[in-house]
Amino acid sequence: MRKIVLLSVLLSVPLLAHAKIDSDAARSSSNAQVLNVKSPFEEQRQRILNDLAGGEKYSEISQQDQRDVRSALERIAQQLDSVGSVDALSDAQRLRVFNDQEVVNNILTRAGEDSRMVCKRESSVSTRIASTQCLTVAQRRKLREEAQDHMRKSLGGPTLEQSR
Repeated sequence: MRKIVLLSVLLSVPLLAHAKIDSDAARSSSNAQVLNVKSPFEEQRQRILNDLAGGEKYSEISQQDQRDVRSALERIAQQLDSVGSVDALSDAQRLRVFNDQEVVNNILTRAGEDSRMVCKRESSVSTRIASTQCLTVAQRRKLREEAQDHMRKSLGGPTLEQSR
């Protein structure tokens, strides 16, 4: 009996260690910052502006969010150009810079998640042949909301706009 318990413990240890490593990797990738003003700012600023202009990485970002990101980057650049680094800023200036950094990070993280392409193999009702449907997360969410709204309308319940 002792051997069985010992054997089961020894076999479960590598599985637990592997699960811990995987969860740490997932946590570190989800916490990756888009902008860090303690690193060279101008390089990051140009990368973000190029990504916004390219339209691929942040394809689902709204025009208002793009304006917010650009204005926050401009405010950070003005603050850093006057003194050179974050460490030389006053406490109030540093607070404004870090708040603008959070604005940029929140918008770009959300936009990056919404712009992620997800492909699924689906078969239609009339055939067994599967086809691949590739849509962004935001497109899938919009289709789901439209379908739910259509069902509400057909059943006579309140639509999504009416419930807001």
